[in-house]
Amino acid sequence: MPRFYYPFSLSTGQSFRLPENIAQHINVLRLKNGESITLFDGTGYEYTAILKIESKNAYWAEIGEKNAVNRESPVHISLIQAVSTGEKMDFTVQKATELGVAKIYPVLSDFSSVRLSGERAEKRCRRWQEIAIAACEQCGRNIVPNIMPVQYLRNIFNKLPPADKYLLLAPQGCLKLGEIKEKPQKVVLLIGAEGGFSPQENTAAKAAGFLPITLGKRILRTETASLATIACVQTLWGDFVN
Repeated sequence: MPRFYYPFSLSTGQSFRLPENIAQHINVLRLKNGESITLFDGTGYEYTAILKIESKNAYWAEIGEKNAVNRESPVHISLIQAVSTGEKMDFTVQKATELGVAKIYPVLSDFSSVRLSGERAEKRCRRWQEIAIAACEQCGRNIVPNIMPVQYLRNIFNKLPPADKYLLLAPQGCLKLGEIKEKPQKVVLLIGAEGGFSPQENTAAKAAGFLPITLGKRILRTETASLATIACVQTLWGDFVN
Protein backbone atom coordinates (compact mmCIF):
# COMPACT_ATOMS: atom_id res chain seq x y z
CA MET A 1 0.00 0.00 0.00
CA PRO A 2 1.49 3.41 -0.93
CA ARG A 3 2.73 5.40 2.07
CA PHE A 4 2.92 9.19 2.34
CA TYR A 5 4.17 11.58 4.99
CA TYR A 6 1.66 14.25 6.00
CA PRO A 7 3.37 16.93 8.15
CA PHE A 8 0.30 17.81 10.22
CA SER A 9 -1.59 16.03 12.97
CA LEU A 10 -3.81 13.18 11.80
CA SER A 11 -6.85 11.62 13.48
CA THR A 12 -9.47 9.05 12.61
CA GLY A 13 -12.50 10.54 10.86
CA GLN A 14 -10.67 13.43 9.24
CA SER A 15 -11.34 14.32 5.63
CA PHE A 16 -9.05 16.80 3.90
CA ARG A 17 -7.47 17.74 0.63
CA LEU A 18 -4.01 16.30 0.17
CA PRO A 19 -1.11 18.71 -0.45
CA GLU A 20 0.34 19.12 -3.91
CA ASN A 21 3.44 17.01 -3.34
CA ILE A 22 1.37 13.97 -2.30
CA ALA A 23 -1.08 14.59 -5.12
CA GLN A 24 1.80 14.53 -7.60
CA HIS A 25 2.98 11.16 -6.28
CA ILE A 26 -0.54 9.77 -6.46
CA ASN A 27 -0.80 10.96 -10.05
CA VAL A 28 2.52 9.32 -10.96
CA LEU A 29 1.38 6.05 -9.33
CA ARG A 30 -1.94 6.28 -11.20
CA LEU A 31 -3.95 5.50 -8.10
CA LYS A 32 -7.68 5.39 -8.58
CA ASN A 33 -10.65 6.76 -6.68
CA GLY A 34 -11.50 4.60 -3.66
CA GLU A 35 -8.06 3.00 -3.35
CA SER A 36 -6.40 2.69 0.05
CA ILE A 37 -3.26 4.56 1.03
CA THR A 38 -1.28 4.91 4.26
CA LEU A 39 -0.51 8.27 5.84
CA PHE A 40 1.83 8.99 8.75
CA ASP A 41 2.52 12.27 10.54
CA GLY A 42 5.83 11.49 12.22
CA THR A 43 4.41 10.78 15.68
CA GLY A 44 4.87 7.01 15.46
CA TYR A 45 1.42 6.14 14.15
CA GLU A 46 0.17 5.35 10.68
CA TYR A 47 -3.36 5.71 9.35
CA THR A 48 -5.23 3.91 6.63
CA ALA A 49 -7.05 6.31 4.32
CA ILE A 50 -9.39 6.12 1.36
CA LEU A 51 -8.48 8.20 -1.65
CA LYS A 52 -11.17 10.46 -3.07
CA ILE A 53 -10.43 12.07 -6.43
CA GLU A 54 -12.62 15.06 -7.24
CA SER A 55 -10.66 16.18 -10.29
CA LYS A 56 -7.22 15.88 -11.86
CA ASN A 57 -5.72 18.27 -9.28
CA ALA A 58 -8.01 17.64 -6.30
CA TYR A 59 -7.14 14.60 -4.21
CA TRP A 60 -8.82 14.04 -0.85
CA ALA A 61 -8.22 11.53 1.92
CA GLU A 62 -10.71 10.09 4.37
CA ILE A 63 -8.79 8.91 7.44
CA GLY A 64 -9.75 5.52 8.85
CA GLU A 65 -7.98 3.24 11.30
CA LYS A 66 -5.10 4.45 13.46
CA ASN A 67 -2.29 1.94 14.02
CA ALA A 68 0.67 2.13 16.37
CA VAL A 69 3.37 0.47 14.28
CA ASN A 70 6.86 0.63 15.77
CA ARG A 71 9.62 0.16 13.22
CA GLU A 72 12.25 2.13 15.14
CA SER A 73 15.58 0.69 16.14
CA PRO A 74 15.93 -0.54 19.75
CA VAL A 75 19.27 1.29 19.88
CA HIS A 76 19.05 5.07 19.43
CA ILE A 77 21.71 6.06 16.89
CA SER A 78 22.83 9.62 16.25
CA LEU A 79 25.14 10.10 13.27
CA ILE A 80 27.60 13.00 13.21
CA GLN A 81 28.62 12.98 9.56
CA ALA A 82 31.20 15.23 7.96
CA VAL A 83 29.55 16.58 4.82
CA SER A 84 30.75 14.73 1.74
CA THR A 85 30.84 15.87 -1.88
CA GLY A 86 28.35 15.48 -4.69
CA GLU A 87 25.56 13.00 -4.14
CA LYS A 88 27.46 11.05 -1.48
CA MET A 89 25.80 12.94 1.37
CA ASP A 90 22.35 12.43 -0.17
CA PHE A 91 23.09 8.71 -0.37
CA THR A 92 24.31 8.61 3.23
CA VAL A 93 21.19 10.36 4.54
CA GLN A 94 18.89 8.06 2.59
CA LYS A 95 20.54 4.81 3.65
CA ALA A 96 21.16 5.90 7.24
CA THR A 97 17.42 6.58 7.50
CA GLU A 98 16.63 3.13 6.14
CA LEU A 99 19.06 1.61 8.66
CA GLY A 100 17.27 3.27 11.58
CA VAL A 101 19.35 6.33 12.49
CA ALA A 102 17.33 8.69 14.71
CA LYS A 103 19.20 11.96 14.12
CA ILE A 104 21.83 13.22 11.69
CA TYR A 105 24.26 16.07 12.40
CA PRO A 106 25.96 17.33 9.20
CA VAL A 107 29.29 18.90 10.16
CA LEU A 108 32.15 20.69 8.43
CA SER A 109 35.61 19.44 9.33
CA ASP A 110 39.14 20.63 8.62
CA PHE A 111 39.54 18.30 5.64
CA SER A 112 36.01 18.72 4.24
CA SER A 113 35.94 19.61 0.56
CA VAL A 114 32.45 21.08 0.96
CA ARG A 115 31.92 24.51 2.47
CA LEU A 116 28.36 25.47 3.33
CA SER A 117 26.93 28.48 5.13
CA GLY A 118 23.88 30.72 5.27
CA GLU A 119 21.08 30.16 2.78
CA ARG A 120 23.03 27.51 0.88
CA ALA A 121 23.44 25.40 4.03
CA GLU A 122 19.76 25.79 4.90
CA LYS A 123 18.74 24.76 1.40
CA ARG A 124 20.93 21.67 1.55
CA CYS A 125 19.49 20.69 4.94
CA ARG A 126 15.96 21.01 3.57
CA ARG A 127 16.92 18.69 0.75
CA TRP A 128 18.41 16.15 3.15
CA GLN A 129 15.24 16.30 5.27
CA GLU A 130 13.15 15.61 2.17
CA ILE A 131 15.40 12.66 1.36
CA ALA A 132 14.90 11.31 4.90
CA ILE A 133 11.11 11.68 4.56
CA ALA A 134 11.11 9.83 1.24
CA ALA A 135 13.24 7.07 2.79
CA CYS A 136 10.73 6.73 5.64
CA GLU A 137 7.87 6.46 3.15
CA GLN A 138 9.74 3.65 1.41
CA CYS A 139 11.07 1.68 4.39
CA GLY A 140 8.00 1.91 6.62
CA ARG A 141 9.30 4.13 9.44
CA ASN A 142 6.66 6.29 11.10
CA ILE A 143 9.13 8.62 12.83
CA VAL A 144 11.25 10.82 10.58
CA PRO A 145 14.86 11.39 11.71
CA ASN A 146 15.79 15.01 12.28
CA ILE A 147 18.45 16.56 10.06
CA MET A 148 20.18 19.16 12.21
CA PRO A 149 21.61 22.46 10.91
CA VAL A 150 25.08 22.36 9.39
CA GLN A 151 27.75 23.35 11.89
CA TYR A 152 31.48 23.09 12.39
CA LEU A 153 32.69 19.91 14.03
CA ARG A 154 34.65 21.83 16.65
CA ASN A 155 31.41 23.41 17.89
CA ILE A 156 29.53 20.19 18.42
CA PHE A 157 31.90 18.75 21.03
CA ASN A 158 30.50 21.16 23.65
CA LYS A 159 26.87 20.13 23.05
CA LEU A 160 26.90 16.46 22.20
CA PRO A 161 23.65 14.49 22.38
CA PRO A 162 23.47 12.18 25.42
CA ALA A 163 24.67 8.65 24.77
CA ASP A 164 26.03 5.52 26.40
CA LYS A 165 28.79 5.22 23.80
CA TYR A 166 30.54 7.79 21.61
CA LEU A 167 32.34 6.05 18.75
CA LEU A 168 34.81 7.56 16.28
CA LEU A 169 35.65 5.58 13.17
CA ALA A 170 39.38 6.10 12.74
CA PRO A 171 42.08 4.32 10.69
CA GLN A 172 44.32 4.35 13.76
CA GLY A 173 41.60 2.88 15.97
CA CYS A 174 42.41 -0.43 17.58
CA LEU A 175 39.07 -1.21 19.27
CA LYS A 176 36.62 -3.41 17.41
CA LEU A 177 32.90 -3.02 18.02
CA GLY A 178 32.61 -6.65 19.09
CA GLU A 179 35.05 -5.96 21.92
CA ILE A 180 32.61 -3.56 23.61
CA LYS A 181 31.02 -5.78 26.25
CA GLU A 182 28.17 -3.66 27.57
CA LYS A 183 25.09 -3.17 25.37
CA PRO A 184 24.45 0.55 24.85
CA GLN A 185 20.95 1.91 24.32
CA LYS A 186 22.16 5.21 22.84
CA VAL A 187 25.12 5.51 20.47
CA VAL A 188 26.68 8.53 18.77
CA LEU A 189 28.78 7.78 15.68
CA LEU A 190 31.35 10.23 14.31
CA ILE A 191 32.36 9.67 10.68
CA GLY A 192 34.72 11.79 8.61
CA ALA A 193 34.43 13.00 5.02
CA GLU A 194 36.73 11.98 2.15
CA GLY A 195 39.88 13.24 3.87
CA GLY A 196 39.02 11.94 7.32
CA PHE A 197 39.68 14.13 10.36
CA SER A 198 42.73 16.23 11.15
CA PRO A 199 45.00 15.25 14.06
CA GLN A 200 43.57 18.16 16.03
CA GLU A 201 40.01 16.96 15.44
CA ASN A 202 40.88 13.40 16.43
CA THR A 203 42.44 14.71 19.63
CA ALA A 204 39.37 16.85 20.37
CA ALA A 205 37.04 13.91 19.71
CA LYS A 206 38.93 11.69 22.12
CA ALA A 207 38.90 14.45 24.74
CA ALA A 208 35.11 14.66 24.30
CA GLY A 209 34.79 10.96 25.11
CA PHE A 210 34.84 9.32 21.68
CA LEU A 211 36.38 5.87 21.45
CA PRO A 212 38.39 5.28 18.24
CA ILE A 213 37.11 2.12 16.56
CA THR A 214 38.16 0.16 13.50
CA LEU A 215 36.22 -1.86 10.94
CA GLY A 216 39.31 -3.66 9.71
CA LYS A 217 42.51 -2.97 7.83
CA ARG A 218 40.90 -1.49 4.73
CA ILE A 219 40.23 2.24 4.39
CA LEU A 220 36.57 2.75 3.53
CA ARG A 221 35.06 5.55 1.49
CA THR A 222 33.00 7.93 3.61
CA GLU A 223 29.66 6.72 2.25
CA THR A 224 30.70 3.12 2.92
CA ALA A 225 32.11 3.85 6.36
CA SER A 226 28.91 5.39 7.74
CA LEU A 227 26.59 2.66 6.55
CA ALA A 228 28.93 -0.19 7.48
CA THR A 229 29.29 1.20 11.01
CA ILE A 230 25.53 1.64 11.43
CA ALA A 231 24.96 -1.91 10.16
CA CYS A 232 27.50 -3.24 12.66
CA VAL A 233 25.77 -1.38 15.51
CA GLN A 234 22.41 -2.81 14.45
CA THR A 235 23.89 -6.30 14.24
CA LEU A 236 25.46 -6.15 17.69
CA TRP A 237 22.89 -4.16 19.65
CA GLY A 238 19.95 -3.32 17.39
CA ASP A 239 17.19 -5.01 15.43
CA PHE A 240 19.24 -7.00 12.91
CA VAL A 241 19.46 -9.95 15.28
CA ASN A 242 17.11 -9.14 18.19
